[in-house]
Amino acid sequence: MLHHLTPFLLHWAITALSLWVASYIFHGLRFADTSSLIVSALLLGFANAIVKPLLIVLTLPLTLLTFGLFLLVINALMILLVSSLVRGFTVSGFWTAFFASIFIAVLSFVLGSFVIDTEPVLINQMPRSGLWL
Repeated sequence: MLHHLTPFLLHWAITALSLWVASYIFHGLRFADTSSLIVSALLLGFANAIVKPLLIVLTLPLTLLTFGLFLLVINALMILLVSSLVRGFTVSGFWTAFFASIFIAVLSFVLGSFVIDTEPVLINQMPRSGLWL
């Protein structure tokens, strides 16, 4: 069971670190304390896993019309949603959330590529004898 918990904790830590760095770069993004940062990172992960796919499906025609650029708006909306739910996490406006979401996504991707070790997927080969059992 712990082998499933480790990647989750790593993703959570990377998201929290990305949010923390973004709060120093974007002046409209503020955390009152460390607990609001940690809760925001956890809630942002859950929002991206549950709410974001629903929004993508609901706005699919608009996303296709804008060649996928509307996904950046959905990312900003996820940050605004989390900031409205977590006490101590404030975002000054939509454009701050928009550019911060781009920065957080890029930084999380870069940090994740260095930290998270993915094992290659082994593909089962067909048996040479002709028996599949």
